[in-house]
Amino acid sequence: MFLKSKFGPMAIIGLLFFVFGFVSWLNAILIPYFKFTLQLSLASAMLVAFAFYLSYFFMAIPSSWVLHRLGFKSGMTWGLYVMAIGSVLFIPAAYLMSFPVFLIGLFIQATGLTILQTAANPYVTILGSIESAATRMSVMGICNKVAGAVAPLIFLRVVTKGPSEIDEIQARLVNMPAPQQETVLSSLTDRLIMPYGAMTLILVALGILIFRSGLPDIQEDKSGSDEKVRLTGLFKFPQLILGFVAIFCSVGVEVLVIDSIISYAEFHTLPFAEASYFPTYILLLMIASYALGIWLIPKYISQRNTLVGCASFGIIVTAAAISFSGSVSIWMVVLLGLANALIWPSIWPLALDGVGNYTKQGSALLVMGVAGGAIIPYVYGALGSWLNPQLAYVIMVPLYIFLLYFAGWGRRKARRNLSVA
Repeated sequence: MFLKSKFGPMAIIGLLFFVFGFVSWLNAILIPYFKFTLQLSLASAMLVAFAFYLSYFFMAIPSSWVLHRLGFKSGMTWGLYVMAIGSVLFIPAAYLMSFPVFLIGLFIQATGLTILQTAANPYVTILGSIESAATRMSVMGICNKVAGAVAPLIFLRVVTKGPSEIDEIQARLVNMPAPQQETVLSSLTDRLIMPYGAMTLILVALGILIFRSGLPDIQEDKSGSDEKVRLTGLFKFPQLILGFVAIFCSVGVEVLVIDSIISYAEFHTLPFAEASYFPTYILLLMIASYALGIWLIPKYISQRNTLVGCASFGIIVTAAAISFSGSVSIWMVVLLGLANALIWPSIWPLALDGVGNYTKQGSALLVMGVAGGAIIPYVYGALGSWLNPQLAYVIMVPLYIFLLYFAGWGRRKARRNLSVA
């Protein structure tokens, strides 16, 4: 009975968004963890985000094909199974201390997530009026960010023997001979085996749960469904093309802020035990922003104006993070969580409004924009190694400027689509 109500499908999608957040935002702690245990440079450590989010670019269109052939529910099930395959690869990677194998596992995990998100995001947009889509996306965002907020804390509780263990080991390594250093670091990577083995089992169980659930499928007109024709037809909707770039910018700044904050805090001489909490602070701010969005959108503020406000705030706070020094700069980067939270849910309804039967393919195109989470952090890492991590944050300014442009253009395009319809 619950699944047949209007809240049942949303509850299941909320669970999936929790999974998205837990797996995705583990990267925030994996980056410094690999940086230390595998002795990587900042740019090399950012390959964690690169491998993870690049999958979205290459696999979004194939994911659309999978959903078109199997439907949303079966596609979600297989997405969870693919994620399980990526998780289980962490076991041999940990034994071998092989960064390339870890990266392959992350890429496969993200492939499964791509299938899930290609299905789940339009599902949320369609289950209700387009005017309140950003509100529903905000609810899903809370599920995502709550998972992200607890993921680093759970990870550290499982893989370390105390909050200061990493700092203590870093201090001891200085006077250790190379063979002993390798033994100590190897023992830290071995600790990944148990949590990722458990994650594999949980993902398989969730896949079975989704498959056996009564989750309804979204019906789509099958007429003229030749894939080449349908993909070509996406170019009839310019808002989708600009929406892809907007998603690229949005995910780029969001992932960069969360995945770089620990290393940035350490750059300002904070110990790892203290720095490791900053991703959670950012995600808690994002949760607060989502809650505010649920209350304000669309009753008091439109989706378009929300995007304008968030992008403008992002430019101001980024400038402050670059201009100030020390702890003030760190907290300015943390404050970007408020700016970034409502950008994603504001883009989707503007980009998908009026696309009709092209919703699945349009969603796949937008999901390809998640590759911004691969490119932007890596560029930041390269700039940070060349200049310094603080000045490298300047790359976010043009991204926020484009989001301002999309907000104005997207509203005008949406109105034209509605008038034609």
